[in-house]
Amino acid sequence: MKLRDSLLSLSRFQKRLIFVFIDVVGLYAVATIAVWIRLGGLDVSIQEYLPAIFILPLLAVPIFITQGLYRAVVRYLGSKFSVTVFYSISFAFVVWAAAIFMLQWSYPRSAILITWLLTLLYISTSRLFARWLLNEGFNKNLQGIKSIVIFGAGASGKQLASAISKMPNMRVVGFLDDDPSLHKHQIASITVYKRSELEAVIKKYNVTEVLMALPSVSAVERKKVLEWLEPYSIKVSTLPSIDEIVAGKVSFSDVREVDIEDLLGRDPVPPRVELLSKCIESQVVLVTGAGGSIGSELCRQVIKQNPKVLILYELSEFALYTIEHELLKSGVLSTTKMVPILGSVLDGAKLGRVIQNFKVDTIYHAAAYKHVPIVEHNIQEGIVNNTFGTHVAAKVAAEKGVKNFVLISTDKAVRPTNVMGASKRLAEMVLQALQQEYTTTRFVMVRFGNVLGSSGSVIPLFRKQIIDGGPVTVTHPEITRYFMTIPEAASLVIQAGSMGGGGDVFVLDMGEPVKIDALARKVIKLSGFEVVNDVGMGDIEIHYTGLRPGEKLYEELLIGDCVDGTDHPRIMTAHEDYIPYEKLKGLLLLMEKDLQLYDYETVLERIKSVVAGFEHTSGIVDYLVRNDQS
Repeated sequence: MKLRDSLLSLSRFQKRLIFVFIDVVGLYAVATIAVWIRLGGLDVSIQEYLPAIFILPLLAVPIFITQGLYRAVVRYLGSKFSVTVFYSISFAFVVWAAAIFMLQWSYPRSAILITWLLTLLYISTSRLFARWLLNEGFNKNLQGIKSIVIFGAGASGKQLASAISKMPNMRVVGFLDDDPSLHKHQIASITVYKRSELEAVIKKYNVTEVLMALPSVSAVERKKVLEWLEPYSIKVSTLPSIDEIVAGKVSFSDVREVDIEDLLGRDPVPPRVELLSKCIESQVVLVTGAGGSIGSELCRQVIKQNPKVLILYELSEFALYTIEHELLKSGVLSTTKMVPILGSVLDGAKLGRVIQNFKVDTIYHAAAYKHVPIVEHNIQEGIVNNTFGTHVAAKVAAEKGVKNFVLISTDKAVRPTNVMGASKRLAEMVLQALQQEYTTTRFVMVRFGNVLGSSGSVIPLFRKQIIDGGPVTVTHPEITRYFMTIPEAASLVIQAGSMGGGGDVFVLDMGEPVKIDALARKVIKLSGFEVVNDVGMGDIEIHYTGLRPGEKLYEELLIGDCVDGTDHPRIMTAHEDYIPYEKLKGLLLLMEKDLQLYDYETVLERIKSVVAGFEHTSGIVDYLVRNDQS
């Protein structure tokens, strides 16, 4: 250990001098031994061969230097270095043999070949020994070194193992692979094991992490592997899918934590190009809420379809600044003019001026307050922004001749138990009613569930709680949610927005609902920890905090059973009831007066009279009302 530390503390120049000295001594030795082997004994005099022996290191070492034999970092030697050793030594011996013949020095010809073979063996062995000494020393259980198993012995796994070999605090102790022809074979001195041997490998090497190098497998297969690994309670990380790995080269920086996308096991459906571009290409597009989670992703995808103008309409200055500069730096603004505008969707005059000045063709309306508990505590702002804001924006769009208006809705609008969901269902009803009044504008609503990576997503929260030592908080053991990635949701929103004749409520196929409690347990297990059980054994506790105001145990995507498929396998169309525009407008005017008086009881009763299945379960918890009552 002390020898290893002393060698590692030397400068690069000092380490190179040591290797030069070792090579000079070794070359003299092998040249002498080759003569003894050739002539059959140690008693043979080598005096007449000394000139040839003496010149060998003088010729070979400069060649080794020029070929980079001393530039390689010994701890990180790979197969490429072996090729360098072979060519460098071979070249040096050609020069040495030529010098012997030209100067007519005595040295057995066959001994030259023996010396070449011995030198190959000596140089290779000395480097391998040095690598063993510096990497592992005489103690294979060095403190602080993580033992890792790579699942997948293909090209990506090999490149990943090579990248990890350059990291002093990690070592790969084995590959796992389902290919029987690879079992018991070695790749870069690392054994390939079958699945059934994992437990033994974990115990033998004290494995702390499994890295999945399976970038080309389907999402379904990836999920199956994760489910198989879950009982082992070791941390699991993964390489991105094959289309995420840029330039086809794998490095350790590509490794990421297991995401919920991996746990969902759902393969994305390729988008239909004609639907993506139909309402965007060479047209003027406006995105409200352009700086939000969904709005910003819509902007990223819209701009790829080459609109004539993209208008970023956003209330938050910081959010507008962020998305504007991201798009500017992305280099995708080749033919598109981008216009960032600070403004509220409630400002009908300003929004109308923007639409008229730029002759807007399509609006994606993503501006909304979406956080259920926050809206429960701020009822007025939630309804005003989500419902009245949609009414203002949609009516102005129709009056100014916008061709397409697409509302981003939510599964919480279905039989809502909270104000946020009810406000979004009212927004849908506004568009349904306006469609009957303004037939030249096509109003479309797209309804979907939770998106991954948006503010408040569960996976980042769970990971932070695990890093902090727990507990992991779940509101209720039975709570379930639908999940979809933000890019997938935005792509389907754009495609759905290009379908239908107007007044359509489109529903995205979110796959199977996920139980949040089971999800939390999977994340804990795949982070390498055990969930604390009933008798207190384990690492991370799960605390159930109770449903928050307005929160539902189960979300739904349909109000009724009336749903039809479309040409797209992930998009359905729902048939929802609506009321005439004049009646709805009168209701909104009454609600506006009630909100100004903070008369939330009346507001909720009015909503209940028109929104099917609305049952406000939490009671009124708005902060202003509570203050008035106190």
